[in-house]
Amino acid sequence: MILAGDIGGTKTLLALFDGEICVAKHRFESANYATFHELLADFLALIPAVKIDTVCLGVAGAIVNGDCETTNLPWRLTCHEIAEQLNAQKVSLLNDLEAAAWGILSLPESDFVALNPNAKTQPGNCAVLAAGTGLGEAIIFHDGKQHFVIANEGGHCDFAPTDAQQIELLSFMHARYPDHVSYERLVSGVGIVAIYDFLKQSGDYALSTELEVQLQMADDSAAIISAAAIAKSDELCVATLQLFAKIYGAEAGNLALKCLPYGGVYLAGGIAAKCLPALQEGAFLEGFLAKGRFQNTLEKIAVNVCTQPEVGLLGALYFAQNDKSTLLMLTSSPP
Repeated sequence: MILAGDIGGTKTLLALFDGEICVAKHRFESANYATFHELLADFLALIPAVKIDTVCLGVAGAIVNGDCETTNLPWRLTCHEIAEQLNAQKVSLLNDLEAAAWGILSLPESDFVALNPNAKTQPGNCAVLAAGTGLGEAIIFHDGKQHFVIANEGGHCDFAPTDAQQIELLSFMHARYPDHVSYERLVSGVGIVAIYDFLKQSGDYALSTELEVQLQMADDSAAIISAAAIAKSDELCVATLQLFAKIYGAEAGNLALKCLPYGGVYLAGGIAAKCLPALQEGAFLEGFLAKGRFQNTLEKIAVNVCTQPEVGLLGALYFAQNDKSTLLMLTSSPP
């Protein structure tokens, strides 16, 4: 039996597999648990009493010497403790985008929507980005024969404004985060809300009293803003998602320049799939291609949105089934 998981700041998805068959699957609200081990105990209470041989978990955080301290949760996960709790023979922890990258390699074409259909996927490296609770990134290196996934924390790189409006946005964000304004602060769920607040205080847009009330009462303000933007029911929300898409595209272009992903750029995470109509309107590609002398290079690179919501879970399963542990040691452990 294989236990696969996708552990994020908002939700944790765990599933038990017997070969390709999913025996049990449960979603948990991550913030409801002080530790991952408490969550895992609740999962075990919900499933049949079976022997779990292999565990592979994608976790939102950096993996150091095989273990992880989560970025947006106060959790520490260690392979040793998980193996002890489950009496499992093999436990692997992957960065969540590392797991998503393996998932992307295993998915059919039907799980992707092209943002620039004129570009063609070629053999080569790939880049993966996922905006959700935070902004995750990974690089898939191709040596001509096989793929190696390289985890990184590129979402925490400095936000670089590209025009006068974004320079003002940086100043706005710097007042909130004087130590460091990263791309994750803007290309994420909280980022959508921050961009909305920035545009709102400009006074350039009419405010909807009804929408403001909804946002004050909502658990997920970003979802409300995004839905209004896609429905074209609020001009401030439309402008918010356009600016979000442009900044998302700019950072995708930054990552593309760093690894030249002729095999494609892939957008995973919940926001891209849910906001697909907004990403298709052009602002994302505008930001992606605005790289001066290298615009022609990026025009040749395919950009695809992954619509499979469980890509991280499936990537963890794929990693375990294909015994990628050696690759994990090569790409994720420090020297």
